[in-house]
Amino acid sequence: MGFRGSFMNNQRQQKPTLTGQRFKTRKRDEKERFDPSQFQESIVQGLNQSGSDLDAVAKFLDSSGAKLDYRRYAESLFDILVAGGMLAPGGTLSEDMICTEFCVFKAQEDMETMQAYAQVFNKLIRRYKYLEKGFEEEIKKLLLFLKGFTESERNKLAMITGILLANGNISASILSSLFNENVVKEGVSASFAVKLFKSWLSEKDINSVAGSLRKVGMDNRLLELFPANKRSSEHFSKYFNDAGLKELSDFAKNQQSIGTRKELQKEIEDLMSRGDTLKDIITYTREEMKKSNISEQTMVGMIWSSVMSSVEWNKKEELVAEQAIKHLKQYSPLLKAFTSQGFSELTLLLKIQEYCYDNIHFMKAFQKIIVLLYKADVLSEEAILKWYTEAHLPKGKSVFLEQTKTFVEWLKHAEEESESEEEEAD
Repeated sequence: MGFRGSFMNNQRQQKPTLTGQRFKTRKRDEKERFDPSQFQESIVQGLNQSGSDLDAVAKFLDSSGAKLDYRRYAESLFDILVAGGMLAPGGTLSEDMICTEFCVFKAQEDMETMQAYAQVFNKLIRRYKYLEKGFEEEIKKLLLFLKGFTESERNKLAMITGILLANGNISASILSSLFNENVVKEGVSASFAVKLFKSWLSEKDINSVAGSLRKVGMDNRLLELFPANKRSSEHFSKYFNDAGLKELSDFAKNQQSIGTRKELQKEIEDLMSRGDTLKDIITYTREEMKKSNISEQTMVGMIWSSVMSSVEWNKKEELVAEQAIKHLKQYSPLLKAFTSQGFSELTLLLKIQEYCYDNIHFMKAFQKIIVLLYKADVLSEEAILKWYTEAHLPKGKSVFLEQTKTFVEWLKHAEEESESEEEEAD
């Protein structure tokens, strides 16, 4: 028969025995593990026995994970822990289900209690890491059900969600549920957001909150908490300022301003690539600058970025300097139109330094760019000397100062000559 035949025969003989053993092992706890009603009853019973002692609740949940199928019934588990029982679509409790009093919705409405409940979730998810995704899905679902909850239940959910966000137990991506039209209308999303952000900001500062929002692209969507007819930065500012959340209001205003600037920068690039005249580009940019209340310093930085983004640069270092000089010569009148102040000139110098440092094949082109812009009357000798002596950035400092040393010496000498000529004239 040979080894293979003998081995296959043994396998065939053993198979019924193995299957039988596995079947017996599973059957012992099949009802408890794979019956939803049994699972829900076990959780409710355990919570009722633990009572208001949240340490006992945490211990019960920890030990139950070994015998109850948390992976399969994550939604049931979290429904019970938050609402006390199983939630029907819309957010009402299922009537045919036994409930517990020991849950978030039936707890006291204060931060200390919500922090204690947040710790229960924190311990549970740390112990059973696979519950992380299911927990986020649960919170997203609960936020869609807000209209089905009482005001007190909403407040408690907002407070605990803020704490969980601050602790990093859930991602700020869950906030997408608050932009759902059904929750937005009648002001439910906005009032919930006030409680949530107050709770979050009581645990973390605005920079931490802003970082979490940016990470998931929620930083530019906060206006969507309001219906379309109230979706303005003025309404947002007033609403959140009146609610005592000036930090959030200022952050949203700044984000909108950044968004406006990005759009304007892109529009300037489009005008260049379309071949519009410099006169038209300058007129358009000045109008937008006034409309959006953008300072000249900010504007010249944006124009520099637009000018440098509007062309495909040569990858060879020896050729890119020549290409840059030709390109910047063409657009120097545009830069000149927005450097009427010394601060604007200095801003432009710092932008050029940063750009040449970040784009390594431009490192050797820095001095040539400065000389060109000096000759084109975009940069004054005062601004260049101030940059050289005290206002430069640390980025590539030694390389750029060495490059411009001879030119700066020449400028100083020219300035001294000019001063002595003036004295002689007097």
